Amino acid sequence: MDTHILRSLLVAGAGLIIATCAAAQSEPLPSPARGLLLVANKGDHTLGIIDPEAGKQIATVDEQGFTGHEVAVSPDGRRAFVPIYGNSGVGAPGTDGRTLAVIDVGEHKLIATLDLDKPLRPHCAVIGPTNGLLYVTTELANSVTIIEPNTLRLLGSIPTGQPESHMLAITRDGKRGYTSNVHVGTVSVLDLEARKTLAVIRVSPHAQRVALSADDRWAFTADQTKPQLAVIDTSTNTLSQWIPLAGLAYGTASTLDGKWLLVTLPELGKVAVVDLSSMKVVRSVAVPKSPQEILVRPDNQVAYVSCHESRQVAAINLETWKVDKLIAAGKLADGLAWAKAQ
Repeated sequence: MDTHILRSLLVAGAGLIIATCAAAQSEPLPSPARGLLLVANKGDHTLGIIDPEAGKQIATVDEQGFTGHEVAVSPDGRRAFVPIYGNSGVGAPGTDGRTLAVIDVGEHKLIATLDLDKPLRPHCAVIGPTNGLLYVTTELANSVTIIEPNTLRLLGSIPTGQPESHMLAITRDGKRGYTSNVHVGTVSVLDLEARKTLAVIRVSPHAQRVALSADDRWAFTADQTKPQLAVIDTSTNTLSQWIPLAGLAYGTASTLDGKWLLVTLPELGKVAVVDLSSMKVVRSVAVPKSPQEILVRPDNQVAYVSCHESRQVAAINLETWKVDKLIAAGKLADGLAWAKAQ
């Protein structure tokens, strides 16, 4: 080949490579606001997949079990994990679930079912923020079960020292876990690495749900006997104070900037907003009947609230404190999770 022609081709090729690399570097990264909202539709025994921008449920996946209450998502947003709890409420007579449904979010289908070997009433699933392991509360064993999510291998369990360990929150460093133990009204503090119980904190005769502040300084659980929220100091593992509320609380979630704690008040159809600098309620937002769980979107602009009795998810604008959208979901909408955009 002529030397001049070869040199021209090489130069042109180099320019094409540079242009391609520049285009790749300038390709925008997915926005934290882009993704799919997943909802456990307890009454339908399905996992709902919601396009939050369009404001509609685009698919449902049969869990092939009765029934999933909560859901967790793999860090890449591809798979959802739904523990199959049973047909009753916590502590009530009924079937005892023993499986975990694994769902392909993009394909909208069940791809695996993990058998936990015995009836355990698995309930709340959380992905460890640092090790990527799947932690699932297993009520009938007074424990949290550890699962390798890629192989679905059972790795062991962590005792909670209490019955009815229903919900789980994990610190950002992945070292500590906090379970709410419903009808004994306690919170167990777990060492996730050593797989042992560090403390049991007594709160009330009956408490529900658990959440951590954005900086992990506080843990919160809702008293089910009085309209108040327990504030636990995680540095001492002691009950620090109570936050008075207008009604009985249920689910809680901290905004990602650490300023606010959102609290569902199911009987009032409201979400209370607590200023974490003063530990006082400063406003409330009206939502549809029986709000349950709250999920704050990764960009900290919107909080999604599942509304159990209305088959809806409310989208609260965290700047205006108004409901921007009401999204139709399934029967008895409950647990929520965010699957990041692919």
